[in-house]
Amino acid sequence: MTKRYFTSESVTSGHPDKVCDLIADSILDEALRQDPHSHMAVEATIKDDLILVYGEAGTKADIDYEAIALGVLKEIGYDEDYHVMVKVNKQSSEINSAVGHHEISAGDQGIMFGYADDETEELMPYAISCAHHLAKRLEEVRRKDDRLCPDGKTQVTVEYDDGKLARIDTILVSSQHREDVTQEELKELIMNEVIRPVVDEKLIDENTKYLINPSGSFVVGGSWGDSGTTGRKIVVDTYGGYAPIGGGCFSSKDPTKVDRSAAYYARYVCRNIVANGLAHKCQLELSYAIGEPKPLSVTVDTFGTSSYSNEQLLDIIEKNFDFSVANIIKELDLERPIYRLTTNYGHFGKKDLPWEQFKKLVF
Repeated sequence: MTKRYFTSESVTSGHPDKVCDLIADSILDEALRQDPHSHMAVEATIKDDLILVYGEAGTKADIDYEAIALGVLKEIGYDEDYHVMVKVNKQSSEINSAVGHHEISAGDQGIMFGYADDETEELMPYAISCAHHLAKRLEEVRRKDDRLCPDGKTQVTVEYDDGKLARIDTILVSSQHREDVTQEELKELIMNEVIRPVVDEKLIDENTKYLINPSGSFVVGGSWGDSGTTGRKIVVDTYGGYAPIGGGCFSSKDPTKVDRSAAYYARYVCRNIVANGLAHKCQLELSYAIGEPKPLSVTVDTFGTSSYSNEQLLDIIEKNFDFSVANIIKELDLERPIYRLTTNYGHFGKKDLPWEQFKKLVF
């Protein structure tokens, strides 16, 4: 038996990078709500009480950037006073021209990856799926129990035997908390209210390790304990390191930015290769050039888990999917304010998102 360990992490909405992601996606959603054809790339950075909102916007929408940023902080649960600086310019006319000529085209060059496997019901690798569920549960508990505060992280290490998921080796949860909470009280709370309700008991054994706030006290969190910037959690946002990631982040970008939309479509393709029973694992790589409406390359790999060759699967993919930027936007209906739904706990594996829907393949 060949043993292998793999680890993935997640974070709560109170993590400073995720604060910035949610500000960016809230701005994008407001732009699309007013003007579905908005071209947006407005990001945020936060440190202590200062929020910087900056980037490019090509939109008819009237956006109150300061109000959105402050609203996000309040919604998450931070009640300190914050100051917002805004530096948002119009989108470059050269980029706008490249995107909008004769047919909707890619807003930049880049590579994008999609992935799916059948380890979980949501067709995601177990480690990242479990880490997300733990982080989401941590947030749910925090919103009901004022002993916990918004910032938090989770991490899950799983063990494989001969390529098969065998057990959970380690679960790590770190949560910001009130100063008067003891470490013993915190560990009992997180074990009983966060870990046990989430983790599959069949994957737990007597050797599974639990690390709860291993650094000890975690009172100072959020932007007061660290800085945050949009787009720094791209591994958390995708497949937890289990599959390659492309060169760009997701949050803040409108669907003409293929870093985002084509990565969603690549997941859509892989998910449906697995959901249609054509493979146990599927990975897709796409590449685009700025100003070009269709990808330069489409590459599929099922890691020997399919009865079809990669060439046969590529033929099936080409018969069932259209990778042009215009079709991606149309088929997934991406010019609408859905992006706040993607920000936290992964952009993939959420059943209500359009790229997570089942499509019957014809072959």
